[in-house]
Amino acid sequence: MSKKHRQTIDAIFAKPDRANILWDDIEDLFIGLGAKVSYGSGSMVRVILNDVVAVFHRPHPQKETFKSALRRVRRYLIEAGVGPDAEV
Repeated sequence: MSKKHRQTIDAIFAKPDRANILWDDIEDLFIGLGAKVSYGSGSMVRVILNDVVAVFHRPHPQKETFKSALRRVRRYLIEAGVGPDAEV
């Protein structure tokens, strides 16, 4: 995985919560971690990582992830076994 993935993980787990993380970077991280990502109607994104399933909605019209969605992504990664010290 790339340096960009490491930076995205660091940003996701940073405190205080950041408001400038691009959703595309988060999706790219999911894929880099080996997740299966599928797209539904509208802005729905379904992610399966380590047999843990989550459904997210892409932010729109802006490209940055809302802080509430960022917290959901953080919880999801932890549940899927990916923490701030993950080897990427």
